[in-house]
Amino acid sequence: VQLVESGGGLVQPGGSLRLSCAASGFTFSSYAMSWYRQPPGKGRELVARISITGGMTNYADSVKGRFTGSRDNAKNTVYLQMNSLKPEDTAVYYCSTYISAKTYWGQGIQVTVSS
Repeated sequence: VQLVESGGGLVQPGGSLRLSCAASGFTFSSYAMSWYRQPPGKGRELVARISITGGMTNYADSVKGRFTGSRDNAKNTVYLQMNSLKPEDTAVYYCSTYISAKTYWGQGIQVTVSS
């Protein structure tokens, strides 16, 4: 299993970023995918969980209405569209999946929201 995030960077408050996570090594269309984040000095928290088809996504309260999770099963890729970004969204973002009682993580990507 390999998960590779991309699309992070520095953005001003109110701006947008789209994260991508390219997956390989497993049957992508058979597993839910999740985005987590770890703010500086804090624990890792769930941001969004995207169902197998992408038809249902659950969000943390802190990002509802601003973030949108989606997936393209033909491209083995999951996305996180982040709008109206706030300084408190600054974190390392990880994509993740859970297969056969094991959690797999990407390497993480930094998102910094600052003026």
